Amino acid sequence: MSPIMDEAAIIALLDEAYATRVNNLDHSITLAQKALASSRSLSDKVLVGKSLNQLSLFYMIQGEYESSISMAEEAIKYFEELQDDKGIADARYNIAGNYYKTDNYHLGLIYLINCLTTYRKYNDYHNQARTQKSLGTIYEYFGDQKNAIKSYEGAIEAARQAMDSDLESNAYNPLSGIYLKQNKVKEALDLIERSIAMKNKSGDIRGLAFALYGRGKVYLHMGQYALAEEDLKQCLEIHKKVGEKLGTGMAYHRIADLYFKMGRLEEAKLVLAKTLDLSERYNIVIINFKCDHLLYHIYKREGDTEQALLHLEKYLSQKEAVINTQTLQIIENYELITRMESLEKETKLQKERDEIIKKKELAEQSAKVKQDFLSTMSHEIRTPLNAVITITTLLKDRSDEEEQKLLSSLKFASNNLLLIINDILDFTKLEAGKMQLDVHPCDLLALADNIRSIYNNLALDKGLTLNLNIDEAIKDSYELDDTKLSQIMGNLIGNAIKYTDEGSVDIDIKKADSDPVNDTLRFTITDTGVGIPTELYEEIFESFSQPRSITTKKHGGSGLGLAIVKKLAELYKSEVHVMSIVGKGSSFYFDIKARRVSAKVAVPVSAKDQFRDRSILLAEDNLINAMVARKLLSNWGIATEHAKNGIEAVERSGERAYDLILMDIHMPEMNGFDATRNIRDIGNPNCSTPIFALTADITAEHQEEYSGYFNGFLRKPIEVEKLYNALASALLSFS
Repeated sequence: MSPIMDEAAIIALLDEAYATRVNNLDHSITLAQKALASSRSLSDKVLVGKSLNQLSLFYMIQGEYESSISMAEEAIKYFEELQDDKGIADARYNIAGNYYKTDNYHLGLIYLINCLTTYRKYNDYHNQARTQKSLGTIYEYFGDQKNAIKSYEGAIEAARQAMDSDLESNAYNPLSGIYLKQNKVKEALDLIERSIAMKNKSGDIRGLAFALYGRGKVYLHMGQYALAEEDLKQCLEIHKKVGEKLGTGMAYHRIADLYFKMGRLEEAKLVLAKTLDLSERYNIVIINFKCDHLLYHIYKREGDTEQALLHLEKYLSQKEAVINTQTLQIIENYELITRMESLEKETKLQKERDEIIKKKELAEQSAKVKQDFLSTMSHEIRTPLNAVITITTLLKDRSDEEEQKLLSSLKFASNNLLLIINDILDFTKLEAGKMQLDVHPCDLLALADNIRSIYNNLALDKGLTLNLNIDEAIKDSYELDDTKLSQIMGNLIGNAIKYTDEGSVDIDIKKADSDPVNDTLRFTITDTGVGIPTELYEEIFESFSQPRSITTKKHGGSGLGLAIVKKLAELYKSEVHVMSIVGKGSSFYFDIKARRVSAKVAVPVSAKDQFRDRSILLAEDNLINAMVARKLLSNWGIATEHAKNGIEAVERSGERAYDLILMDIHMPEMNGFDATRNIRDIGNPNCSTPIFALTADITAEHQEEYSGYFNGFLRKPIEVEKLYNALASALLSFS
């Protein structure tokens, strides 16, 4: 009695048995029997089931169909107890093979379809290839070439996924046969030659026999009888040696057909007698009635009418009993096949929907993370800049000429840093689609002159002339978003100055077109700088783009300026165009269609005395920024009370009424959003008091659920003029 093996040894034995099945089936059976005996001794249900499945497969190949089915059914009991649906599918695959190789193609089809569903569930491409090839065989038996080809091609694709050349070449054999039936002889021969080459390389002897059979059929079709006989006899010897009963019957029948075509009728009848004996012994019905069909033609050629009719009747009765009956069953069950294909498509669509939803959720999550980061970054960077810039502004009012030069340099450096930060933040908002036009009556001439004034010192520092030319036909005021228009022009002017070392930069504003309501305004910025090669026209508008061919270290910048210009122009439904000559300069222009309005009426702002005796509650957690803001407000005569967080702001606002409230957003204990909501909603004395968000967080104004609580959003670093005008307008409106 052989010793009991452990689990690893049994698995190794089964792997060896499966690998050697292609050239030594008897040895494979011996190994699988040893594995089964040891598995039973260990009472290992998984290994017992696997061993039974392998033996079932090997017995099926050998033609021991009853033993094969018996072992597969026993394996199913184990796998059902283990709830192993893949093990069940392996057993059902073996049962299906027994059915379609004998006389029950209908049940074989149903079993195989169920197996394929399971194998697809587990992405088991190896078994998908085997199953698809078997399905193709059944479809071909019924003359359904369309589904047969589809199944064979599916088997080839699955085999490639599994990287199994033997399985791939297995599907080439029957596909070559279909090409032959379609009279595509060259395609059939090429495919079967490829299969033979792959089999010779892999050493799959049993598979080689089927490939040789396929080539023999092609040679027979071509009338090359000697070559056909050589391949078919070699095929027969291999099948007999490895015990492949179906393959043996196929080879016998095809050799008989060869002899019939060669006129060797007696030899054909002798071979057919062997074939019928084999097919009847192993119940290979498809071979059986094919033999009767060939015998009918042989006796008909010999003039033996009685024998010819006898075999014709046998052929027709067997075919009717098997093929026609099961064809009807197949037709009845095509609904199952169609339903399965529909289910496969629905599963694929559901998978695609799930992936889309997952991507959408990830995008939303990413957008939220990005938004949170943007909010934090803008707050953390702009908050200290607020102190630097505002203190610089306050000190300039009380410093001497020498100190003012130093302070001007400090303010310029701070503003330059702020511009870079604003570029990054504005680009992020534009990318997220969070920016919209805010049009209102705007004095275009004053705006253009102000923009020129801002950049004039920068041009003078480089020895450049900055010229502003405005068409006389242009009206004073239009409905525009002056902030975004300033950004577009500012970026273009800044770039023109940056890349120009001598000469001039010209700002031209002309009326390009007009209708009864609107003017089309063309803004052009021209410089005498380095110029831009034509091939870089598109690249310069990409984010973070600074082409090396026109950029040096001294130019610096974020690389976002023109990307922002492009997106801001798109908000105006416009496009920025460029014309340039390398070494001579560049010209950028864009058009804006704007509604003409009567001259803008400025909000009347009286002297600073209007703020005297006014009170403001300032909610600010940063003590330096609080000190700076209080100093600025006191210069205007405003009495300021300071709350260091949101809770304190709510408490103080509940004690008395203020004329105005300035509310920071990012504060400990309670943020500015929640504090303002509490002031508005709880019968607070300041429920109607103008409240302005004064924040370094540029995303704050896009928090829609809170935006209605504020009268406006003011950014840090404090823009002194905007703050002054906002407070003055609010006091005027609420006085």
